Amino acid sequence: MNQALNESLSPWRLSVAPMLDWTDRHCRYFHRLITRHTRLYTEMVTTGALLHGDRPRHLDFNPEEHPLALQLGGSEPADLAACARLAQDWGYDEVNLNCGCPSERVQRGAFGACLMAEADLVAQGVKAMRDAVDIPVTVKHRIGIDRIESYDFVRDFVGAVAEAGCEVFIVHARNAWLQGLSPKENREVPPLRYEFAYQLKRDFPGLTIVLNGGVKGDDEIAEHLRHVDGVMVGRQAYHEPWSMARWDERFFGDAPAERDRADIEKLMVEYMARQASNGVAWSHVARHMLGLWNGMPGARRWRQVWSDHRLKHEPPQAVWRQAQRPAAQPVSEPA
Repeated sequence: MNQALNESLSPWRLSVAPMLDWTDRHCRYFHRLITRHTRLYTEMVTTGALLHGDRPRHLDFNPEEHPLALQLGGSEPADLAACARLAQDWGYDEVNLNCGCPSERVQRGAFGACLMAEADLVAQGVKAMRDAVDIPVTVKHRIGIDRIESYDFVRDFVGAVAEAGCEVFIVHARNAWLQGLSPKENREVPPLRYEFAYQLKRDFPGLTIVLNGGVKGDDEIAEHLRHVDGVMVGRQAYHEPWSMARWDERFFGDAPAERDRADIEKLMVEYMARQASNGVAWSHVARHMLGLWNGMPGARRWRQVWSDHRLKHEPPQAVWRQAQRPAAQPVSEPA
């Protein structure tokens, strides 16, 4: 990478969003094979799960995943501070507080998007984490909750949390409706208002403002980067993973990717074989790469092979060989 260009770019220039049940360590390993510089995020992990549950299961990651952030769900400052220390001790590059998830389960825990109505509590949590660790403490939030559609609301929220020491805000540019919409509908029904994120950057030029929500193509990313410091892509990156293959060159000024899709698949098969020795079924890994060959001849059959439950007891190398066969040869029953 061009060193001068690298130093001038925000570490949050491009990232893949934290997505529950999707961005686990296997997904992140796969994404890192495609893009070297894009920032990756864990699924949201609650403070309770870390303080009272299986920490290695929630925190372990592959060293190749850096730069990597842990996203926390919680609201008690002392608990957030304790979990931030765990994140730093485990080797994460950032700890992120979720103030955007609208699910009922999260609301019952009094965190997620409902925290936007309690900016002072979020500020206390941020300060507690900042006092506990040296790694960046960031916040991911919506632009409003329910029918509060005034820009002043999100401006005041960001201002209050920034006073506590937060310097990076990831702005999902939709409202979160806490009643009446499912989490899926909350990603689609409330209208996108990118101009709110743009205005936050104008009003807080010293903060790092990252835009999130509905971003799909590289040209859209480039347009948003004219107004904000970074862009976070979610479902587009997951469902169309090969779209990330151009990011290192276009957005980080690095050399073009040397790996093609076949190289990525081969490396994932090798990874699945290693994981199998640790008791991880290859199907738990392969589900994340089903979009790899989208748009290419034979992609549908290839997905069928890697999704075929009849093959789940076969070693991943055998499934891989099945997936390489011409479409005229049907998937056979395992031996």
